[in-house]
Amino acid sequence: MSESTVPATNVAALLWPARAGRTGATRAVLLAIAGACLLTIAAKVQVPGPVPMTLQTLAVMAVGAALGARLAVASVLLYLVQGAAGMPVFANTPPMVPGLAYFFGPTGGFLFGFALAAGIVGAAADRGLIRRPLAFAAVLATAVVALMAAGWIWLALIASVASGNGVGFARAFQVGVQPFLLGEVIKVSIAALSFPLIYRGIGRLIRR
Repeated sequence: MSESTVPATNVAALLWPARAGRTGATRAVLLAIAGACLLTIAAKVQVPGPVPMTLQTLAVMAVGAALGARLAVASVLLYLVQGAAGMPVFANTPPMVPGLAYFFGPTGGFLFGFALAAGIVGAAADRGLIRRPLAFAAVLATAVVALMAAGWIWLALIASVASGNGVGFARAFQVGVQPFLLGEVIKVSIAALSFPLIYRGIGRLIRR
């Protein structure tokens, strides 16, 4: 049985075109694993500044742009499953202990927000918006807003803290969102400038 090639709308599709059948299933598994590995590496890279932060948001956007919606979300879910299983894939593990209980802490909403953001960016890539830098920049900004909103609401209402569940919206914004806004703007700017250029550059190399 012949295998049909799916049109390339994201970076991975340019480098490794998707096909039906066993080849396509193997490709999907390997790319999902690669995406989860990238998220783990990004979690361990600490960017110095007034508020230390990781490169995970940038990695989430990269996974979405590279893999498309389905594989990007699968990569994030695989990453979360690894953490739930006790693997030290999250930013502060160690010293904190990974596992299911970790998700009920202050950062749980941001972790779930990774899947939402990856899906938004991946869906835009699937529709070819990576070829339109301004539109893609707007999508990246929307994805980060959605991610931060998920983390903010979780920290405000659900997160398990010393005082109970949630710290309230004002406090959650003060400690969980505001200190990271400048960093997120920088990450979105880097992604918006680089991802379309990377896509175009790979496309030109392949066509030669």
